[in-house]
Amino acid sequence: MRIVIQRVKEASCTIDGKVHGQIGPGFLLLVGIADSDTEETARRLADKISHLRIFEDEAGKMNLDIHQIQGSILSISQFTLYADCHKGNRPSFAHAGKPEHARPLYLYFNEYLRSLQIPVEEGVFGADMAIRLWNDGPVTIVLDSDTW
Repeated sequence: MRIVIQRVKEASCTIDGKVHGQIGPGFLLLVGIADSDTEETARRLADKISHLRIFEDEAGKMNLDIHQIQGSILSISQFTLYADCHKGNRPSFAHAGKPEHARPLYLYFNEYLRSLQIPVEEGVFGADMAIRLWNDGPVTIVLDSDTW
């Protein structure tokens, strides 16, 4: 799995002109899944995300996690995180998970985050989505299970 974490003041997902998911302070997650990813991979990354101390404390240090700020997550499926641009100018997405594997794992990942007592809004897997965010910092972190 590859996940881009953006610390946000707010974020929303619009599909066909209608807001589908919206949050205040927290994380916008762009979630890419490969066929080799498992529920264990999803749990490990969700646990890491739930404990990341990247929100500022009263001293201005990144020292608080999402629970401590009572934040939320907007989770967006993002197969393009597996784009391979090594050959030519048109990306290949051959390493992105097949929808029949990636969709259930994406939904499992979101449910697992909810089980960690984090409110989670979602985009729609495979939909054409417009994502709006107010980046906080900006703070952007990339997690890649292949490097673990």
